[in-house]
Amino acid sequence: MSNTIYIGYYFKVQPLQPAVEILIAELGYAGFESFVETEDGVTAYIQKDEWHDAILEDVQILKSDEFEITYTSEEIEQTNWNAEWEKNFNPIVVNDRCSVRAPFHEKPDTQYDIIIEPKMSFGTGHHETTHMMIAYILKNEFTNKSVLDMGCGTGVLAILAEMKGAQPIDAIDYDNWCYLNSLENVERNNCKHITVLEGDASLLPGRHYDVVIANINRNILLNDLETYNAALKAGGQLFLSGFYNDDIPVIVAECNKHHLKHVETLERNQWVALKFQK
Repeated sequence: MSNTIYIGYYFKVQPLQPAVEILIAELGYAGFESFVETEDGVTAYIQKDEWHDAILEDVQILKSDEFEITYTSEEIEQTNWNAEWEKNFNPIVVNDRCSVRAPFHEKPDTQYDIIIEPKMSFGTGHHETTHMMIAYILKNEFTNKSVLDMGCGTGVLAILAEMKGAQPIDAIDYDNWCYLNSLENVERNNCKHITVLEGDASLLPGRHYDVVIANINRNILLNDLETYNAALKAGGQLFLSGFYNDDIPVIVAECNKHHLKHVETLERNQWVALKFQK
């Protein structure tokens, strides 16, 4: 990965909300893999190998009359990332009980303190969904439960699950950056019961869990939901996030097909997290 080159797009947005959230979602669908929210908009990154001239063609918000959005772009060598993240990554504190911070942040007084080195697998644009999934983990029982963290990113949700007593835990992500970063963060937080795997839902057949956590995006969730359900034990819990309030009906309808009962909804700034019971 040392020779990986990224294209960075620097978007200036007026007004900021809800445009930034919409822009991040649409860029994610277009193939951008990481985001940093800034004071005047958002910076988005995509691997040069995945980039093409029409990459922004289907990003509809850029054509909207409701927002003024301008941008510039440039190639960025991987060696610039540490400085970029240190400038832009802010700690998260959820319900005054759990903090997610980088090593260079001051240690807060919280019950659970998770330290991650963000790198490419974390962006402040994901804070809303991460916040809600952490809130779900905090309020539910995880002691001695087997857990899947699908689309684990930094591994933060798997790490918190272990801190709450879960074991064993599988943390899976298809992205090599996320896989390597999760391995580092699992070690950094002295976790002993997490297995990090590089791949997608095709790894799940034959595996079974008490709890499945999937914080990804609408399209992947809908595509892989049948596989998640097959991996979920009877009476198990499924937590989903990475989509908007408008997506709830289609997500719930697909879960209902698999006899998964919708029991709770969390919402932050139009982002949604749902809890289902099998």
